Amino acid sequence: MALDYNCPVCNREIGYEGLCWKCKSEKERNEALNLTDNQIAERKNYLVEHLRELENSDNPAYKYFWDCLSYHNVISENLQRMAVERKIFTPSEIYYHAPEDVRDKLIEYLMATENSQEASNILCCLAMQGDNKVLETFYELKKNPKSWRKDLYVDTDIYAYDGGWTFDKSGKRQLINYNRCYSIEKKNSSDKAITIGKLRNDTCPHCSGRLVDILSVDGKDKRLSFLEVDGTVTATCCPSCVMYTSHAYSRFELDGKSSACFPYDSLSENEENYMESKDYDNLLNNGMVLSEKEKPLFYGADDWEISTIGGFAHWIQDCNITMCPDCGKPMRYMAQLSWESIMNDYLEGTLYIEICPDCKVTSMHHQQT
Repeated sequence: MALDYNCPVCNREIGYEGLCWKCKSEKERNEALNLTDNQIAERKNYLVEHLRELENSDNPAYKYFWDCLSYHNVISENLQRMAVERKIFTPSEIYYHAPEDVRDKLIEYLMATENSQEASNILCCLAMQGDNKVLETFYELKKNPKSWRKDLYVDTDIYAYDGGWTFDKSGKRQLINYNRCYSIEKKNSSDKAITIGKLRNDTCPHCSGRLVDILSVDGKDKRLSFLEVDGTVTATCCPSCVMYTSHAYSRFELDGKSSACFPYDSLSENEENYMESKDYDNLLNNGMVLSEKEKPLFYGADDWEISTIGGFAHWIQDCNITMCPDCGKPMRYMAQLSWESIMNDYLEGTLYIEICPDCKVTSMHHQQT
């Protein structure tokens, strides 16, 4: 298809008249961020009246839900109670930190169902509610599974990932998310809390391309103190090969040094390097910095383009938490980097970065549609 038009905002060549998808997304996001209290109240009322339409991403109810949750952190208990009474289980985020009566109703449905798909949906909802009774329920179901368990791919400790937590063999809670969130945004600033895309001298043994410190995070910056890291976390990878392996690992020291771990799974010694000089240049000159103000936990959970530190990820496929290669415990989701945002059309999709603070290991993996 010929690219006969240019986006009137960014001048990108596109195949239709109007805003490109990125500028359209930014426009809609800014409109949602600037909603008045009355407009937010109107959206909340609309959601109550159109609960059945939340599953349809083309319906206004879907957008209004995410406007309220992602940008204003408001989902009412009234909405949660109406949803559970009507057995609406999608999206599961409806039930984030829902009150006890809603939680008990979800558990009642879970124990009564014999349908594996319904059980799967309810487990995701309970994971989002996530209190100690849910933990106890999940732990008991792992030890004494119901009949529908045989038709599920994973156990309850993995379903808990959706809510940002899991549990060990003794039933002790383990957190796999962080309870604060900052966005990574393009801005003319000298802020050094994070650095994206520092070129290194060492090369990838698979494709011979230059390695990069894809993300460095200063844990001593007061905004990032929630990471509880007394120093700098640096994740290093081959930006070409990281997209073709299940997970790429690197090891970091608190002084900012890092080393990539090779070989990558499923890759040979003669892979093609897809990074051209202009791609490295785009990465090194991305202009991305940490936001000055904290964002809601779900700020980046339903947007293809947003990059964040902490909070909840926008998993393009499934939630994918890595086990630390050293201690075997689940790693903690730390950041998501939108390739499109940090490399200007290099690739679609997102790079997810997880951390084991105890073992000083980072894990990186790529997802796309």
